[in-house]
Amino acid sequence: MPEEKYMRRAIELAKKGSGHVNPNPLVGAVIVRDGEIIGEGYHECYGQLHAERNAIANAKKRGNSLEGSTIYVTLEPCCHYGKTPPCTEAIIEEKIARVVVGSDDPNPLVSGKGFQMLREKGIEVIPHFLKEECDAMNHVFFHYIRTGTPYVAMKYAMTMDGKIACYTGDSKWVTGEESRAHVQTLRNHYKGIMAGIRTVLADDPMLNCRIEGGRDPIRIIADSHLRIPIDSQLVRTAGQQPLIVACLPDADEEKAAQLQEKGVEVLRIPGVTTADITEEQKEVISLPVLMKELGARKIDGILLEGGGQLNESALQAGIVDRIYCYIAPKIFGGAQAKTPVEGQGLTRAADAWQFNRIGMQEFGQDILLEYEKAQELQ
Repeated sequence: MPEEKYMRRAIELAKKGSGHVNPNPLVGAVIVRDGEIIGEGYHECYGQLHAERNAIANAKKRGNSLEGSTIYVTLEPCCHYGKTPPCTEAIIEEKIARVVVGSDDPNPLVSGKGFQMLREKGIEVIPHFLKEECDAMNHVFFHYIRTGTPYVAMKYAMTMDGKIACYTGDSKWVTGEESRAHVQTLRNHYKGIMAGIRTVLADDPMLNCRIEGGRDPIRIIADSHLRIPIDSQLVRTAGQQPLIVACLPDADEEKAAQLQEKGVEVLRIPGVTTADITEEQKEVISLPVLMKELGARKIDGILLEGGGQLNESALQAGIVDRIYCYIAPKIFGGAQAKTPVEGQGLTRAADAWQFNRIGMQEFGQDILLEYEKAQELQ
């Protein structure tokens, strides 16, 4: 069906903005007249023109008149002034006759008002066209605009027997090159990346994005007692790639000052009491409070690359929205070998955290299973 072809082209264009538009949504637009594409565009960068205006500019650059044309756009056109003028205004001015839309915009400033404004000007509006496909690419935006907190995606790689490292701690490498390359696309997609202090002390990671043209995520370290080494790669590169270290309110002030001198943002977060596998009580930062603080900083999505302790804390806190589970055709064995989720765990199987499988991909000999939090738990 030709109309599906045009919307799928708009989806393809929208995805080109991945890593560059946050906290805005990914949006693509295609303009068609007499069965021919006369203009196309996408939202390329936060603060710059939206997809509809880029598609209109592209059509004009080609010397095309837009009067009587149809525009296919993946998200409801905005109708308010923000960093750019409203797209509904441009559609009306150019006398576009028909607007085919994929997703509704949950932003209260838009949310149906764009459709209403266009219809009042006699423009035909067809909503919810390939809605499921359009919705799927903006799960981060939809969550963030509704909650004000980041969409959290937990990522881990494990062997067939559920190990993320050998009992010695050695983990290079669990998965193959193709899987590891795919992880870099996730680092580009999510605005933030989060790990725990144990990962920092064990691996001294950079947590950057290693693809050409990619965007380095904002690095967030959960470090209740400010144990992060001043000479770690993370701290040494804080001036080039933002680093936030979240600690308890009473964490060492002198260490905090040293980190701040290096360009690190030290974020003091209230503590909560939890129990480890020995049932010993300890105080750690409140992850829900941290998420609110990060949301206020326009961090709309986080890739959680923590170890088993942080993963368990995130699940206990109820902040995990998606899981990327890479499985390699290997077995490490070992009762003491690390697993993706550690901590004390649950006492009853009936209380298990529930997720729905939404995708499966193959990368060489590895498998990626993708899950989303079950709706009834959201």
